[in-house]
Amino acid sequence: MSDLFNDLPAPDVDWYPDWLAPEAAARLQARIVEEVAWKQDTMMTPAGRVPLPRLTAWQGEPDAVYVYSGIRNVPDAWTPAVAELKAAAEAICGARFNSVLLNRYRSGADSMGWHADREPELGVEPVIASVSLGVARTFDLKHNKTGVVQSFPLKGGSLLVMRGRTQAEWRHRVPKETLVQGERINLTFRLVSRLVSRPAMPRG
Repeated sequence: MSDLFNDLPAPDVDWYPDWLAPEAAARLQARIVEEVAWKQDTMMTPAGRVPLPRLTAWQGEPDAVYVYSGIRNVPDAWTPAVAELKAAAEAICGARFNSVLLNRYRSGADSMGWHADREPELGVEPVIASVSLGVARTFDLKHNKTGVVQSFPLKGGSLLVMRGRTQAEWRHRVPKETLVQGERINLTFRLVSRLVSRPAMPRG
């Protein structure tokens, strides 16, 4: 999605704003809210451990253990609605996924800070498929060297696929938006290798 009229960097992403019909997205959101075992982990900060500003879950194949922010995620089994979305995401991405991180943003006060998915078990150039359900939230990508920011309004039913050097050269976040009402669920499908996981830098 580069701009042909300037030399600003652009992330290697595919964006499908209307990937799912609104009715289908709403049904999947309701099913996932009910079938997923949500939890609120804590993360390490300079002030000590604090609750993550969102609810999370980790699903996948039994050996898809993943560590970030000092949190060791042992996968729950695929639930039906999540498995349906995985199969659909694999088909459009031409990639295989063995795990998914689910984030449940209960309101605009929930967020995710700047970070990149650079854990070694994801490989050098991972393909990460991000599915959004529920209310629209802003997703920012910031180039590490230039500080250029590209933003996407990720509404319910959209799909954003990050590829290539995106994790190496860009960071991303979901900022707080206090005026936003309603929930958003985000599923980021990925392929985790059998490497031994190690803690990553804290993400907010």
